[in-house]
Amino acid sequence: MFSLHYKLTRPVTAAIFLGAIAWATPTLAAGTDTAAQPQAHATRQAKKPVDVVDVQIADLHKKLGITAGQEAHWAQVAQVMRDNAKATAELVAAKRKNEKTMTAVEDLHAYAEIAQARADQIKKLAEAFDTLYATMPPDQQKVADTVFREHKRRLWRQRHAAQRHQS
Repeated sequence: MFSLHYKLTRPVTAAIFLGAIAWATPTLAAGTDTAAQPQAHATRQAKKPVDVVDVQIADLHKKLGITAGQEAHWAQVAQVMRDNAKATAELVAAKRKNEKTMTAVEDLHAYAEIAQARADQIKKLAEAFDTLYATMPPDQQKVADTVFREHKRRLWRQRHAAQRHQS
Protein backbone atom coordinates (compact mmCIF):
# COMPACT_ATOMS: atom_id res chain seq x y z
CA MET A 1 0.00 0.00 0.00
CA PHE A 2 2.80 2.42 0.88
CA SER A 3 4.42 1.83 -2.49
CA LEU A 4 1.20 2.64 -4.33
CA HIS A 5 0.58 5.70 -2.15
CA TYR A 6 4.14 6.90 -2.75
CA LYS A 7 3.90 6.36 -6.50
CA LEU A 8 0.62 8.24 -6.70
CA THR A 9 1.19 11.17 -4.37
CA ARG A 10 4.81 12.07 -4.94
CA PRO A 11 4.58 12.85 -8.69
CA VAL A 12 1.23 14.56 -8.24
CA THR A 13 2.49 16.71 -5.38
CA ALA A 14 5.62 17.55 -7.34
CA ALA A 15 3.57 18.39 -10.42
CA ILE A 16 1.32 20.73 -8.44
CA PHE A 17 4.26 22.37 -6.72
CA LEU A 18 6.22 22.87 -9.90
CA GLY A 19 3.12 23.75 -11.86
CA ALA A 20 2.30 26.58 -9.53
CA ILE A 21 5.54 28.29 -10.26
CA ALA A 22 6.01 27.10 -13.79
CA TRP A 23 2.65 27.23 -15.50
CA ALA A 24 3.74 30.14 -17.59
CA THR A 25 7.41 29.26 -17.61
CA PRO A 26 9.17 30.63 -20.63
CA THR A 27 12.00 28.13 -20.31
CA LEU A 28 9.55 25.62 -21.67
CA ALA A 29 8.88 27.68 -24.74
CA ALA A 30 10.05 26.92 -28.23
CA GLY A 31 13.66 27.73 -28.87
CA THR A 32 15.02 26.59 -25.51
CA ASP A 33 18.39 24.88 -25.78
CA THR A 34 17.64 21.25 -24.93
CA ALA A 35 21.26 20.51 -24.02
CA ALA A 36 21.07 23.09 -21.22
CA GLN A 37 17.70 21.93 -19.90
CA PRO A 38 18.85 19.28 -17.38
CA GLN A 39 21.34 21.69 -15.82
CA ALA A 40 18.78 24.50 -15.76
CA HIS A 41 16.20 22.17 -14.19
CA ALA A 42 18.65 21.12 -11.46
CA THR A 43 19.46 24.76 -10.77
CA ARG A 44 15.75 25.64 -10.48
CA GLN A 45 15.16 22.79 -8.03
CA ALA A 46 17.91 24.06 -5.74
CA LYS A 47 16.32 27.50 -5.44
CA LYS A 48 13.22 28.58 -3.58
CA PRO A 49 10.03 28.64 -5.69
CA VAL A 50 9.59 32.37 -5.15
CA ASP A 51 13.14 33.00 -6.44
CA VAL A 52 12.59 30.74 -9.43
CA VAL A 53 9.39 32.51 -10.40
CA ASP A 54 11.24 35.83 -10.74
CA VAL A 55 13.59 34.23 -13.26
CA GLN A 56 10.60 32.77 -15.08
CA ILE A 57 8.82 36.12 -15.08
CA ALA A 58 11.84 37.83 -16.63
CA ASP A 59 12.18 35.10 -19.27
CA LEU A 60 8.49 35.21 -20.11
CA HIS A 61 8.60 39.01 -20.33
CA LYS A 62 11.37 38.73 -22.90
CA LYS A 63 9.78 35.91 -24.92
CA LEU A 64 6.44 37.67 -25.10
CA GLY A 65 8.05 40.96 -26.11
CA ILE A 66 6.17 43.00 -23.54
CA THR A 67 6.09 46.65 -24.61
CA ALA A 68 6.27 49.76 -22.44
CA GLY A 69 2.53 50.26 -22.97
CA GLN A 70 1.84 46.75 -21.65
CA GLU A 71 3.98 47.04 -18.51
CA ALA A 72 1.10 47.88 -16.16
CA HIS A 73 -0.83 44.79 -17.26
CA TRP A 74 2.34 42.71 -17.19
CA ALA A 75 3.04 43.82 -13.60
CA GLN A 76 -0.34 42.38 -12.60
CA VAL A 77 0.44 39.05 -14.29
CA ALA A 78 3.87 38.93 -12.64
CA GLN A 79 2.40 39.66 -9.21
CA VAL A 80 -0.16 36.88 -9.58
CA MET A 81 2.65 34.49 -10.53
CA ARG A 82 4.65 35.52 -7.44
CA ASP A 83 1.62 35.22 -5.16
CA ASN A 84 0.80 31.80 -6.61
CA ALA A 85 4.34 30.53 -6.11
CA LYS A 86 4.44 31.73 -2.51
CA ALA A 87 1.01 30.32 -1.62
CA THR A 88 1.74 26.94 -3.17
CA ALA A 89 5.16 26.72 -1.52
CA GLU A 90 3.51 27.39 1.85
CA LEU A 91 0.86 24.70 1.33
CA VAL A 92 3.40 22.15 0.17
CA ALA A 93 5.73 22.97 3.08
CA ALA A 94 2.87 22.52 5.55
CA LYS A 95 1.97 19.18 3.99
CA ARG A 96 5.59 17.99 4.02
CA LYS A 97 6.00 19.06 7.65
CA ASN A 98 3.14 16.81 8.69
CA GLU A 99 3.27 14.03 6.10
CA LYS A 100 5.12 11.53 8.30
CA THR A 101 2.30 11.57 10.83
CA MET A 102 -0.64 12.07 8.45
CA THR A 103 -3.23 9.41 8.00
CA ALA A 104 -4.23 8.49 4.48
CA VAL A 105 -7.38 10.59 4.87
CA GLU A 106 -5.43 13.62 6.12
CA ASP A 107 -2.99 13.23 3.26
CA LEU A 108 -5.82 13.18 0.73
CA HIS A 109 -7.39 16.27 2.28
CA ALA A 110 -4.04 18.08 2.20
CA TYR A 111 -3.61 17.09 -1.43
CA ALA A 112 -7.16 18.29 -2.20
CA GLU A 113 -6.37 21.63 -0.56
CA ILE A 114 -3.26 22.03 -2.73
CA ALA A 115 -5.12 20.98 -5.88
CA GLN A 116 -7.98 23.40 -5.17
CA ALA A 117 -5.54 26.21 -4.45
CA ARG A 118 -3.78 25.43 -7.73
CA ALA A 119 -7.05 25.57 -9.67
CA ASP A 120 -7.92 28.90 -8.03
CA GLN A 121 -4.44 30.22 -8.84
CA ILE A 122 -4.71 29.28 -12.49
CA LYS A 123 -8.04 31.12 -12.67
CA LYS A 124 -6.41 34.23 -11.18
CA LEU A 125 -3.51 33.97 -13.60
CA ALA A 126 -5.87 33.51 -16.55
CA GLU A 127 -7.86 36.60 -15.54
CA ALA A 128 -4.72 38.72 -15.25
CA PHE A 129 -3.35 37.36 -18.50
CA ASP A 130 -6.67 37.97 -20.31
CA THR A 131 -6.23 41.69 -19.74
CA LEU A 132 -2.63 41.65 -20.97
CA TYR A 133 -3.45 39.44 -23.96
CA ALA A 134 -6.17 41.87 -25.05
CA THR A 135 -3.53 44.61 -25.38
CA MET A 136 -1.35 42.50 -27.67
CA PRO A 137 -1.40 42.86 -31.44
CA PRO A 138 -2.14 39.64 -33.39
CA ASP A 139 1.54 38.83 -34.01
CA GLN A 140 2.35 39.07 -30.32
CA GLN A 141 -0.73 37.00 -29.44
CA LYS A 142 0.57 34.27 -31.75
CA VAL A 143 3.88 34.31 -29.89
CA ALA A 144 2.02 34.00 -26.57
CA ASP A 145 -0.07 31.14 -27.97
CA THR A 146 3.09 29.29 -29.01
CA VAL A 147 4.85 29.90 -25.68
CA PHE A 148 1.93 28.54 -23.68
CA ARG A 149 1.26 25.64 -26.04
CA GLU A 150 4.89 24.51 -25.91
CA HIS A 151 4.91 24.86 -22.16
CA LYS A 152 1.95 22.50 -21.77
CA ARG A 153 3.58 19.94 -24.06
CA ARG A 154 6.79 20.02 -22.09
CA LEU A 155 5.01 19.63 -18.75
CA TRP A 156 3.14 16.64 -20.16
CA ARG A 157 6.40 15.04 -21.30
CA GLN A 158 8.07 15.70 -17.95
CA ARG A 159 5.14 14.28 -15.99
CA HIS A 160 5.03 11.14 -18.08
CA ALA A 161 8.80 10.69 -17.94
CA ALA A 162 8.65 10.94 -14.13
CA GLN A 163 5.85 8.37 -14.02
CA ARG A 164 7.81 5.95 -16.20
CA HIS A 165 10.90 6.48 -14.05
CA GLN A 166 9.01 5.60 -10.85
CA SER A 167 7.35 2.51 -12.30
